[in-house]
Amino acid sequence: MLVIRLQRTGRRNLPTFRIVVAEKSVAVRGKVVESMGYFLPKRDPSVLEYKADRINHWVKQGAHVSDTLARLLKKAGCTGINFDKFIKPYSKKKKRKEVEAEASAPPPVESAPPVVSSAPEQKSDAPATKEVTKGETDSKGE
Repeated sequence: MLVIRLQRTGRRNLPTFRIVVAEKSVAVRGKVVESMGYFLPKRDPSVLEYKADRINHWVKQGAHVSDTLARLLKKAGCTGINFDKFIKPYSKKKKRKEVEAEASAPPPVESAPPVVSSAPEQKSDAPATKEVTKGETDSKGE
């Protein structure tokens, strides 16, 4: 199966990415079928250059778009493809409906009242400790 994905290039602490079509089973740095653009995330603003017609061509041929690249292309405004089918939702993020339901729900009510003992409290016979601050010494003169 063919995948349109990002291939990391560049040096340490300065990543650059190529947009490539490759076989899914091939290593990320392995052989590619076609290179269709690049992504420079460290620039301000980040740069995304791609060939939209070639991406559309490969998707029509059955290639899948990686999740990260689909998000980038959707944000950049690439048209002709529905990227929502390639974007996987984050598993840790709650859906808006769940958050609103939790906010509108009343707080949970405890079913049993707290237990109150009728016995008087006993005082401890343990000696009190004295905190020593900087510059002070204890009674032994140490």
